[in-house]
Amino acid sequence: MSQALSTQNVVAVIGAGAMGAGIAQVAAAAGHTVKLLDNRPGAAAQAITGIRAQFEKMAAKGKLTAEAALAAGARLQAVEQLADLADASLVVEAILENLQVKQTLFKDLEAVVSAGCMLASNTSSISITAIGAALQLPQRLAGLHFFNPAPLMALVEVVSGLATDPDVANTLFATAAAWGKTPVHAKSTPGFIVNRVARPYYAEALRVLQEGGADCATLDACCREAGGFRMGPFELMDMIGHDVNFAVTNSVWRAFFNDPRFLPSLIQQDLVDAGYLGKKTGRGFYDHSAGAVKPLSATVPAQVQPHDIVVYGTSNAAQALVARLKARNLSFTQAQASGDTVATAGSATLRVTDGRSATRCAFETKTPNTVLMDLALDYGAATRLAISVAAQCDRAAASSAIGLLQAAGFAVSQLQDIPGLIVMRTVAMLANEASDAVNQGVCDAAAVDTAMCLGVNYPLGPLAWARAIGIGTVSTVLTHLAQTYVEDRYRTSPLIQHQLFSAKVFS
Repeated sequence: MSQALSTQNVVAVIGAGAMGAGIAQVAAAAGHTVKLLDNRPGAAAQAITGIRAQFEKMAAKGKLTAEAALAAGARLQAVEQLADLADASLVVEAILENLQVKQTLFKDLEAVVSAGCMLASNTSSISITAIGAALQLPQRLAGLHFFNPAPLMALVEVVSGLATDPDVANTLFATAAAWGKTPVHAKSTPGFIVNRVARPYYAEALRVLQEGGADCATLDACCREAGGFRMGPFELMDMIGHDVNFAVTNSVWRAFFNDPRFLPSLIQQDLVDAGYLGKKTGRGFYDHSAGAVKPLSATVPAQVQPHDIVVYGTSNAAQALVARLKARNLSFTQAQASGDTVATAGSATLRVTDGRSATRCAFETKTPNTVLMDLALDYGAATRLAISVAAQCDRAAASSAIGLLQAAGFAVSQLQDIPGLIVMRTVAMLANEASDAVNQGVCDAAAVDTAMCLGVNYPLGPLAWARAIGIGTVSTVLTHLAQTYVEDRYRTSPLIQHQLFSAKVFS
């Protein structure tokens, strides 16, 4: 088993921007002498001043002793040329995201450092294999992808290129762990783990928006209040910056030879073309100018509470509905499971979406008064649910279904009759992409769930979520989406298909 790099070994960081400075701070806090280099005069020294100030703030808050803060700051050295890095045992590059620039830097480094020095790139999207192709010893190069801000974010993707020595990857993995991080191994494929698997979170919301399913504020609210995501997709894209988010999507799409699963959105292209890049320009999906008021999510007005409520079976949704109705001392009856019906209220039948539109579901089940409800991370704790109503459903029945959910304490957002609604189709596609990453050997199942929880703060790893709602449910949703859109975008991962017949689910 590979050992972490000793704190007696010098670590060098090239690039004194936000990421480089953050990595330098992490390594210095862990006990290494850290040499920081930047080609901008004075940038390294300025970054070190900022890092030392951070250590002082940590000491003031009791997170470090004053002595430890002083010692960590003293381990930082600003240097001015590559030759000053000759004694480094690890060099981490955090410079411009450009393949040729990175290749040139590492080629120059090889003439300076020892043959045993490990080289690492903090790239978030460039192939480690491609960077290493320019080196005499590509086996000593790996990706060491920290997330911003590096001192606070736990995840580190340790990325192996085609030539990377497994001992190098394992040593970097152990070193990242010794630095207090949670590392995961990944193969150098487009987007690695996080930037690849996260694409559906944006893509499905953009697709629903493009189809007029609901406005941004409503879709964001459903993803937060039902899905449990920390931020909705549109507010998250505004925060990241549309130039950055769109560029990553384009990069992954092109790298996968224009696979429709990663197809960029025309809506986001328009925002980039207009210069509406999000918070940093004052406008994106939302108006971020001074004094701007964020739009409210669309919520159905209060409906009359129905008197003839029946809850069926013991599904997660049904059990939560029973508990919520009991907690509010509302009268209802319970019945044995009846197909996929969750509840009835008057003539309305309430089901959880399975990837079909409500209109198609009503037609195929011969149940005209069909209302579909979206997935929730926890139906017992969710404060909002999205619904869709079949075209055949009469107004009174729809009102009864909405009144039932409101009586149970949900704010209800009625979307247009979009297949899969918003949370269900998003989670199914996240699970599908995570499954493909595992199936293609990019990482293992534990790594993908860890990466998505720690790297982008998902409330549950995509594969853990698939297990929770059932692999069969995920497969059915994907199948129905594929039937509706007739696009390869919604093809089901071979691993999910395999799991349907396997006793070991994402092991």
